Parts: sequence; C-alpha cells; structure tokens
Amino acid sequence: MPERGGQDTQGPIPTTGDAKAPTTTATAALRRTSLLVTLVLGGLTALPPLSMDMYLPALPEVTDALRSPAATVQLTLTACLAGMALGQLVVGPMSDKWGRRRPLLIGMVVYVLATAVCAFAPDVELLIAFRLLQGLAGAAGIVIARAVVRDLYDGVEMARFFSTLMLISGVAPVVAPLIGGQVLRLTDWRGVFVVLTVIGVLLTAVVFKWLHETLPVERRHSGGVGEALRTMGGLLKDRVFTGYMLAGGLAFAALFAYISASPFVVQEIYGASPQTFSLLFGLNSVGLVVVGQINGKLLIGRVSLDKALGFGLAVITLAATALLLMTSGVFGEVGLAPIAAGLFVLMSAMGLAMPNTNAQALMRTPNAAGSASALLGTSSFLVGAVASPLVGIAGEATAVPMAVVQLASALAALLCFLLLCRPWQRERHQAPTGTAGDAAPQK
Repeated sequence: MPERGGQDTQGPIPTTGDAKAPTTTATAALRRTSLLVTLVLGGLTALPPLSMDMYLPALPEVTDALRSPAATVQLTLTACLAGMALGQLVVGPMSDKWGRRRPLLIGMVVYVLATAVCAFAPDVELLIAFRLLQGLAGAAGIVIARAVVRDLYDGVEMARFFSTLMLISGVAPVVAPLIGGQVLRLTDWRGVFVVLTVIGVLLTAVVFKWLHETLPVERRHSGGVGEALRTMGGLLKDRVFTGYMLAGGLAFAALFAYISASPFVVQEIYGASPQTFSLLFGLNSVGLVVVGQINGKLLIGRVSLDKALGFGLAVITLAATALLLMTSGVFGEVGLAPIAAGLFVLMSAMGLAMPNTNAQALMRTPNAAGSASALLGTSSFLVGAVASPLVGIAGEATAVPMAVVQLASALAALLCFLLLCRPWQRERHQAPTGTAGDAAPQK
C-alpha cells in the first residue's frame, strides 16, 4: 500500500521472493513457461483492440444501416469504453479477494454472450446497450492480465514483460481492421460481431485450459466493498501513483481520439477506401509495436523508465501539435500523406508511454495489484470515453476536433507526469544501477 498523504516515500517494492510476496509452486511454474503466459495474457489484452478496431471500418456502414447520425453511432464506441472502465473497478478488487481465475472466466463467458447479441441488434439503442455490457465483461481480461503480470514479475523484469506483452497485444490492432475490412467484403457489419464472438469463445477455452491461479490464498484480501474502496483511496493518495495513472490515462485519450475519429477522417474527409484505412491503421499499430520492443529490448536497463516515458510524452505532444496545424489549414490544404505521417508518429510514441506508465505505477503497489490495475484501466477508459464524442463535435467534414483533443490530452499528460511524478526528485535518490524508476527508498 502506498504511503498515505501523497508523500514520495515508498522505496523499492518487494521482489517475488520477498516475504510479503511469496512465490508459490504454481507461480514459479508459470514463470518458467513465460512464452505460454505471454501468449495467454497477450490474448486477454488484445481483446479490447479487437472489440474496437475490427468494428472501425464498419462505422460508416452502421451509420447508414441503422439510419443514425455519426455522433450517435460513435456512442457505440463510448459505451464499450465506459463499460470497460466501470467493469475494471468491480473486477479488480474481486480478483484481489477471490483470485484471478474465477472472475476472469465469468467475465469471458458474459463477453461472449453480449457480443453475440450485438450481432443481431435491430437498432442503435440496443447496440449501444449491449456494447456497454460487452465492455463491462471484457474488462475482466484487461484488469486481470495486468494483475497477473504483477503477481509473476517485479521491477525491471516487469517493465520488460509489459513491453513484450505489447508485441502480442499490438498484433490485434494491426490485424483487426484488416480482418474487419475483409469481413465487410463478404458480409455486413453484423458479421464483425460474429467473428468477435468466435474469438471470445476460443480465448475463453484457452484461459480455462492454460491460465492457472497466480494469487495464493495467503495474499488475498478478505474484506468486502469497504476495504476495496479504502485500498483504492490509499492508492489515490499516493501522489506519484496518481501522476502515472493520470499521465497514462490522458495519453490513452489522445490515442482513442485517433481510434474514434480516424474512420471518418481517413475515409470521409480524405476519401480513402475501408481497405486503405485498414492498411494505414495497421501500419500505425506496427509503429507502436516496434517502439514498444525498442523500449523493452534496448532502453530498459540502460535508460530510466521515467526518461523513456518523458520522451514518449514529448513526442506525442509534438505530433499532436503538427496535426492541429495541418488540419486547421496553417500549411494550406494538405493531403492524406502528411496527416497519416503525423498519426504514425503519435501512435508510435505510445510504445514508450503505455508500458512505462503501467510498470511505474504497479511497482508502487505490491499487495494490491488488482485494485491498482483497476484504477489504471478505469482512468484510461473513462478519459477515452469522454474523448470519443468530442472528436465529432464539429461534424464529419473537419479533422480539427480530433487534433484539438489529442493536443489537449498530450499536454495534460505531460503536465501530470512533471508536476505529480516529479521524476527529477526521485532520480536524485536512485541507486547507480537502478533504472526502473523508484529504485531506492527515500528518506
């Protein structure tokens, strides 16, 4: 539990062999089968981008088929995001109390059922409602995957695993729009949800067979809702944890502004086909994955996580600034290529921001990983849900709102990192070999 009062006093977290975090036989076995763990957890973290990105090329078609305005159809994205945000607040503490496996399996079954109903929704209102339920259930995979990483790994090793995980989960946004575009060649938008239902069934079976419990009984919380709320309150009182949480959430808002607006920006404003949009979206996701691997394989252990994170947030801010200047006509009329280049840089820099904010925040919470993971995920998805309708506030004929939301989010993320995390203060107390962030206790 972080120190109360927001003081930056927490020292290094216990390693997995520490008395506070014992390594059980099952946990040790899972760590030895790290490739299998990576694939399973990667599949769980890939579920949100699959649920979102396969559906993106179909947004204009849904608008026509259900005879609804674009802003209303975008609420299907907002509902799914809001569900994922709220669901994590429930599932995270549940996993600290009952273990990781049972809440995860329940969530996966409900996800499959809700997705199947989406495929047959007769109107946009019902689609929005079941996208909300889909998000609530899908939250189990997101929050528990992060908590399992915290159960199994520690320090720099945990940061490296998050970057490796991005390689697996990052494949989803690459292939999802491509799959969605090809599904639209064969059927209509409802076929996208049929494919998602099949993926959900397969992933549920994989989790049931291969993902064992990682939280031993002696480390579980016995309290109810009151203790869960107190635990989360204690986490939020840690200024540095809150800084990383807000920085990561606001960076995600910049990313989701792109996710929500890009189908209309690329296809409606710049005239690209659904297949061209899918290829560009996949290319941007490749950039995110590659930079994430550079972070995990080359930077971690050589450069502090705070320096890598700060550089990533700065690049996101610069890219968002360039996009605003281009879309607002400062450079005259620009084509798709410059806009695509700006979006590529912004998306790629997320490979530095996302894994490092998660690792730095979770390193401060060795004994409440589920609750901490819930707060990290909830903040990201709630801010993303707010960003979604804002990008369409001026209609479908301009990309300026997208760029404004991205720049405002990036600037706010950078300010939270600098003002709340104050990385320069902690680096003064850092041991010479500690490059994971808070490597030395503060007096």
